[in-house]
Amino acid sequence: MYSMTGYGKGEYREGGLELTVEMKSVNNRFLDLTIKSPRIFSAYEDMVRARVRERISRGHVDVFVSYTDKRERDKNFYVDLGIARAYETAAKKLKDALPEVKDDLSLSFYLRLPDVVKQEEESGEDEELKNALSAALGIATENLLKMRLAEGERLKKDLLCRVQAVDELRAQIKERAPLVAEEYRKKMTERISELLDSKADESRILTEAAVFSDKCNIDEELTRLSSHVAEFHAILKEELVGRKLDFLVQEFNRECNTVCSKSNDSEVTRFALAMKNEIEKIREQIQNIE
Repeated sequence: MYSMTGYGKGEYREGGLELTVEMKSVNNRFLDLTIKSPRIFSAYEDMVRARVRERISRGHVDVFVSYTDKRERDKNFYVDLGIARAYETAAKKLKDALPEVKDDLSLSFYLRLPDVVKQEEESGEDEELKNALSAALGIATENLLKMRLAEGERLKKDLLCRVQAVDELRAQIKERAPLVAEEYRKKMTERISELLDSKADESRILTEAAVFSDKCNIDEELTRLSSHVAEFHAILKEELVGRKLDFLVQEFNRECNTVCSKSNDSEVTRFALAMKNEIEKIREQIQNIE
């Protein structure tokens, strides 16, 4: 079982290429991938997205790419004459405005100006750079998944404890529920006897008690809760469980709400509210699971 929170880093250091990929993931309902890298890696973004989707299905994932290229390769430059002429025009205007300033316009002056001389970007894919990116991305993804798995196992232990608490509360409600109708019958008998100052009609009391018992019967809800607990344990044995558990916890809530609405007993209500509290904690934790 994987958490959606984690961090992973991968590095590549060969042949003059130094490339680092860092990945950070947080909770998100679906897979939301953001890539932040130098422009030279734009051609490889589809490859990065495909590789990440193969291993991760949910969460907001940020991918950061940085690199240094120390390879011995021929460099090609070109001169942006438009920018050079614009600088020249600006320099002449300053000369006219400030004639006392020494004029040092020279070829070296233009070479030092920003954007006058630029390095040409190589056309086509750089296979060596692409392979370096792929290798670093693979390492970063594995490290990210290791952290997400470790966090997922911690969440799994917490969820098991909480679903056990839910099942224990269900058992307490089941034990208490049959006594509710009997206590209602006794209270009704005592109340009627006090009012009439005589023995109450036992058959009428039994009828009223039966109607009351039918209205507050929660056997079906308790049975379904027991089934949901078993299903919860079965799902936790799978790898990707977030969406399934998210749906199942809604069913837990539905049954618990019905128990609360049918309850005419303070003890049953107290157990049911405690169960709702545990279910809410389970729901919160599930938001962290892939």
